[in-house]
Amino acid sequence: MAQLWLSCFLLPALVVSVAANVAPKFLANMTSVILPEDLPVGAQAFWLVAEDQDNDPLTYGMSGPNAYFFAVTPKTGEVKLASALDYETLYTFKVTISVSDPYIQVQREMLVIVEDRNDNAPVFQNTAFSTSINETLPVGSVVFSVLAVDKDMGSAGMVVYSIEKVIPSTGDSEHLFRILANGSIVLNGSLSYNNKSAFYQLELKACDLGGMYHNTFTIQCSLPVFLSISVVDQPDLDPQFVREFYSASVAEDAAKGTSVLTVEAVDGDKGINDPVIYSISYSTRPGWFDIGADGVIRVNGSLDREQLLEADEEVQLQVTATETHLNIYGQEAKVSIWVTVRVMDVNDHKPEFYNCSLPACTFTPEEAQVNFTGYVDEHASPRIPIDDLTMVVYDPDKGSNGTFLLSLGGPDAEAFSVSPERAVGSASVQVLVRVSALVDYERQTAMAVQVVATDSVSQNFSVAMVTIHLRDINDHRPTFPQSLYVLTVPEHSATGSVVTDSIHATDPDTGAWGQITYSLLPGNGADLFQVDPVSGTVTVRNGELLDRESQAVYYLTLQATDGGNLSSSTTLQIHLLDINDNAPVVSGSYNIFVQEEEGNVSVTIQDINDNLPIFNQSSYNFTVKEEDPGVLVGVVKAWDADQTEANNRISFSLSGSGANYFMIRGLVLGAGWAEGYLRLPPDVSLDYETQPVFNLTVSAENPDPQGGETIVDVCVNVKDVNDNPPTLDVASLRGIRVAENGSQHGQVAVVVASDVDTSAQLEIQLVNILCTKAGVDVGSLCWGWFSVAANGSVYINQSKAIDYEACDLVTLVVRACDLATDPGFQAYSNNGSLLITIEDVNDNAPYFLPENKTFVIIPELVLPNREVASVRARDDDSGNNGVILFSILRVDFISKDGATIPFQGVFSIFTSSEADVFAGSIQPVTSLDSTLQGTYQVTVQARDRPSLGPFLEATTTLNLFTVDQSYRSRLQFSTPKEEVGANRQAINAALTQATRTTVYIVDIQDIDSAARARPHSYLDAYFVFPNGSALTLDELSVMIRNDQDSLTQLLQLGLVVLGSQESQESDLSKQLISVIIGLGVALLLVLVIMTMAFVCVRKSYNRKLQAMKAAKEARKTAAGVMPSAPAIPGTNMYNTERANPMLNLPNKDLGLEYLSPSNDLDSVSVNSLDDNSVDVDKNSQEIKEHRPPHTPPEPDPEPLSVVLLGRQAGASGQLEGPSYTNAGLDTTDL
Repeated sequence: MAQLWLSCFLLPALVVSVAANVAPKFLANMTSVILPEDLPVGAQAFWLVAEDQDNDPLTYGMSGPNAYFFAVTPKTGEVKLASALDYETLYTFKVTISVSDPYIQVQREMLVIVEDRNDNAPVFQNTAFSTSINETLPVGSVVFSVLAVDKDMGSAGMVVYSIEKVIPSTGDSEHLFRILANGSIVLNGSLSYNNKSAFYQLELKACDLGGMYHNTFTIQCSLPVFLSISVVDQPDLDPQFVREFYSASVAEDAAKGTSVLTVEAVDGDKGINDPVIYSISYSTRPGWFDIGADGVIRVNGSLDREQLLEADEEVQLQVTATETHLNIYGQEAKVSIWVTVRVMDVNDHKPEFYNCSLPACTFTPEEAQVNFTGYVDEHASPRIPIDDLTMVVYDPDKGSNGTFLLSLGGPDAEAFSVSPERAVGSASVQVLVRVSALVDYERQTAMAVQVVATDSVSQNFSVAMVTIHLRDINDHRPTFPQSLYVLTVPEHSATGSVVTDSIHATDPDTGAWGQITYSLLPGNGADLFQVDPVSGTVTVRNGELLDRESQAVYYLTLQATDGGNLSSSTTLQIHLLDINDNAPVVSGSYNIFVQEEEGNVSVTIQDINDNLPIFNQSSYNFTVKEEDPGVLVGVVKAWDADQTEANNRISFSLSGSGANYFMIRGLVLGAGWAEGYLRLPPDVSLDYETQPVFNLTVSAENPDPQGGETIVDVCVNVKDVNDNPPTLDVASLRGIRVAENGSQHGQVAVVVASDVDTSAQLEIQLVNILCTKAGVDVGSLCWGWFSVAANGSVYINQSKAIDYEACDLVTLVVRACDLATDPGFQAYSNNGSLLITIEDVNDNAPYFLPENKTFVIIPELVLPNREVASVRARDDDSGNNGVILFSILRVDFISKDGATIPFQGVFSIFTSSEADVFAGSIQPVTSLDSTLQGTYQVTVQARDRPSLGPFLEATTTLNLFTVDQSYRSRLQFSTPKEEVGANRQAINAALTQATRTTVYIVDIQDIDSAARARPHSYLDAYFVFPNGSALTLDELSVMIRNDQDSLTQLLQLGLVVLGSQESQESDLSKQLISVIIGLGVALLLVLVIMTMAFVCVRKSYNRKLQAMKAAKEARKTAAGVMPSAPAIPGTNMYNTERANPMLNLPNKDLGLEYLSPSNDLDSVSVNSLDDNSVDVDKNSQEIKEHRPPHTPPEPDPEPLSVVLLGRQAGASGQLEGPSYTNAGLDTTDL
């Protein structure tokens, strides 16, 4: 009651004071303010400025629905941003600002204008982008359109689109698409489902043009979105054969329907995979082969390799693969490839004989012969070939099937040999003399041999009969049956009287060689007798001179000469028969005493040997031909003056060096005369080369032992006869070496011969030429390479034709011939052989051997220094000239988009050799980049290493196709790895049959027993086509299922699961890992939830405790009682100890640190603690009524507030203090 009266007393005074006070007022510019939306919360926004004429202390405040954006310092008027501004949500709003002195409060509305800043990034309207386009879509066409929106204004709201990334990221895909300013994505290049990619993913980004944000020019960009583009394949490509080259071989006796090889073509449009029809559009041998719908080329007729000799034994087929449907242009989609079928030789022919000369032979069946003729001189030297024999043996088969052996048979085979003895294909055949003595015309004029050609494999043979006609030579002298004939003829026989007609010489030679001419050699009596040259009849030539008393015996030499001037002689001893043709004659002076009375007196005068023989010449010189046995050398003549035959009989004897080569036979002529016939014994002949002169002494003596002797010198000169054959100088036949291929010219050797005869005229003759290669006779290949002049000079005829690779040894069979050899003597030397070794020169470049291989690189399998490809080469030269060294000239990588990337040092090559084939092993130097997809092109050089001269080289390029790990496929088997390994070949064969690929098995392992289900082991492999492409897992699965035979076989081998490597990596292990990860995540979530619950419970408990304390304190405090200490304006602190009026706790212990100053209600609550605030209830009501849409709904009544409201009212029945609701002190849970 006292208080009521006090109020009534003070009210008039207060009214008076207010009426006298002037209200404060805001400055004129306090009507609006412009704030940037990026102003940080807590930053100074602006100042409230007012003036008061009374200079009273002013208190500033702000109210209204949007007042929560700001916090006002009541004493200073500083306004800070309490809640973030957003131009795009509320670009302008109004707040009510107020200023009051201790007596009056003034309010005004202020317009807040929010200034836009670049605080928003563009946002795509839809983030799930995908589309499909045809691969034939024209360049410039719109593929897709996107839209991004930026809420900012001006340049900060203008959107610019960009393509950040294109997957796959290849050279051609980088600029394959472009995006326009309106968001339209345009095709910027051509597509290809097969050659480029069937799928693209574009990473798109939208950015604004930039604007100010936090006082910096900033460009805002959206989060990236992805556009998936699927390329739809169109039938615009022709089919493709899976191999670049097809070749096969088939035996020429293959039956009709025999499978030769399988070609396979696939639709170039992989997304369509149109079926393909095969046909043979051209064949070099029509009708021999056909092709089925399955691409199998089969034999369709009889084959004959021999018809293909000019075509390298190959048939070229042009196989065309045509798709069953037309392409997008309305045309047939087709492709052609050449297929080479080599017809392999079968030994279906035997060697046959032909009468022709290589190389002009045509070898038609009609020309085959079995009868041949030839000619040869009798007693020809060994290795002399038969003349006029043109025989060729031909076997059209190849290699060992065409190799045949030559031999001789028949009655006269022993006398001859055949050359060559072994040949391949075709060869000129020579029949040579082997045993000269058996080739005798006198024994037989014709000889016959059989030349047998036997196939070395089948042993089939052909026989040709060769009739050899012998040509007679003068190899026999005429011979007399006796060496001495004793004949008689009466003295003084009439001229022409026949002495004998029964002496005849015989000569087995025929023709002119056997025609005998008789003659009497000069000598004593040759003028008394004569011989008929044809019949050999000896007759008296001059009978008057035949006087026994003058010479009782004559020794004549009868010579028989044949048509070749070969001769022999015999001695005719002709005795004259005495006839009574002389009267007695007495000569000389004698004293004769007779007895008287005798009528007849007979006087006998007895001679004594008182005279020595006297030669009619002081010396004698005779000449005799050598090699002429039994010939008369000469006649010496002596006379003895004694008158009786007993005293004047003369006998001759020989002495001196070489006297034993001669004999002398005396002939008494009568009247003291005698002749000594010096001759050679019938079995002795002289040799000029041994002793050209004989000095003899002939003695003439009487038979009386008491008689003396007379000697005379006889010189016998041996006349040289060309009777010795020449000889070849062995030193001149030493082998020589000649380089091939035009390296040498002119004379290379001289064959030297000699002859002991003085009249020799020598020439060197080439008898035969033998051509061999590695010891095997190669026929007549080298016959024209060399020539031999008559003087023995050996010249190179065809320098360019000399070829070491065809013939490495030429044997020239030569002989020396003496053109002046007397008839009847050997004119030829023995045959000699000049060996000419052909030296190899570097005239052949190396050449690479064809390899029907495809080299595939699987980076996963390729290790450094492990072979990934190989080449083989050969050089036909020998020695160092044939040694090959490989090197790598260049390595290029051709990516799938066609780009070429040069590499250096990626590969190395190592050279090895086996026999005459050199191999190059290509190995990577380092690990290869497994991300590269395409083909390595490796250029390899093969170079020889000659000892002299420049090297020769050849190059080839290999394609090494790469297959990345994504093509690795896994096959799981129900059998252990050991059994899978044992069946590896069968598995490989079945997979190859099903896929028509090369199968590269990478690994075979057991599946871990802990994770083992049905499969026990797995096999990882790659399936690669010859062109380097590989099968994916899906394609592999389809192909295996389409081949039921292979599938059945694989199932029998234990196949149970097909899968890629990634998808097959121990599913149970993955599940276990997933479970563990899930449990870990769940445990983490539980921990987070428990931690949050603990924090929340703790805060809730603190709130409850504080609320209980506040309620207790509030009940102790009387309503309307103000603390005595001065209040701190703008705070809820009332004393210097900073005690809270409700909780009586220091401010730092209030526990309100979790409250955000951006909470509008909190701001109101805090500011409302100032007891200078007026109309708090009204303002609070306005806040409730005009709360912005985003403001949370009104909370439930708070218990602490209810307690405070329940305090005892003052005397006026109303609360005297300010009323408010503090949402921060929430005790609802209590």
